[in-house]
Amino acid sequence: MSRRTPRVFAAVLTVAALALGACATDTADDPTVGADGGATYPVTVGSLTLDKRPEKIVVLGPSATEMLFAIGAGPQVSAADDNSNYPAEAPKSDLSAFTPNAEAIAAKNPDLVVLTNDLNKIVDQLTQLRIPHYLAPAAKTLDDTYRQLTDLGTLTGHPDEAADVVQRMKGDVARLIAEVPQRPTKPSYFYELGPEYYTATSRTFVGSLFTIAGLENVADPADADGSKGGYPQLAEEALIKADPDLVFLADTKCCKQSAETVKARSGWAGMTAVKNNQIVALDDDVASRWGPRVVELLRAIVDAVVKVPA
Repeated sequence: MSRRTPRVFAAVLTVAALALGACATDTADDPTVGADGGATYPVTVGSLTLDKRPEKIVVLGPSATEMLFAIGAGPQVSAADDNSNYPAEAPKSDLSAFTPNAEAIAAKNPDLVVLTNDLNKIVDQLTQLRIPHYLAPAAKTLDDTYRQLTDLGTLTGHPDEAADVVQRMKGDVARLIAEVPQRPTKPSYFYELGPEYYTATSRTFVGSLFTIAGLENVADPADADGSKGGYPQLAEEALIKADPDLVFLADTKCCKQSAETVKARSGWAGMTAVKNNQIVALDDDVASRWGPRVVELLRAIVDAVVKVPA
């Protein structure tokens, strides 16, 4: 992803604020299980029914791509959007998840399209073209991630693999949370999406991970009424005054930010996070997606929390 700007963040906010009910996003019905342990068809998820296992899946959204490969449906993915860079074998194409084009999608002759947003009214267009589609919008909680993995497992014929991934994730999350030290006062943090001080509050998916890790978000007052969609831009003066115990950088790739660049910022030398070397560099991609790698993100958060001086 290129250097982030207010325009890019507007797109991020749009994706994060999408309504959950635009397509087949209800909890999957249990698929019929054959003698070999695999799902038999037809299967139904919400209002979407597939008569046979999809073998040409087009996926628009890096998080959905990661989910499909994690549950063993990777070989069925014939094309992924231009931002789907993980895993390395994902069939990245020139399709865009931010400006989806129905004609370009249809040209891939998909038997299932997995979307993470409804920009350009793509859901209506795919419906008119009678192309089966499943909408997996930006998760708000870990339960949303678990549900989407389960739904995708049902639709692609990998219910057992999806159940295994969900169970493993839940176990990993529980073990990580058990490592969080109990303190009378929660350490505070700032989560940086860009050097313009855009951030995410506790009401967002990534914010919820910091909450369960026992941290307090200094950005929450900046969007107390929710008018910023959970992604406000902080004034530098207010941020310095908030004096967070930890700073997490989710702009190391896009904007080349690091502990060194943060320490060099005017007025930041006296910040507690800077003085105590509590600046955590994150992988932009892992920090911005809600697939199975959220466990990696939570691991980085918990490791940082453990190191905060009591």
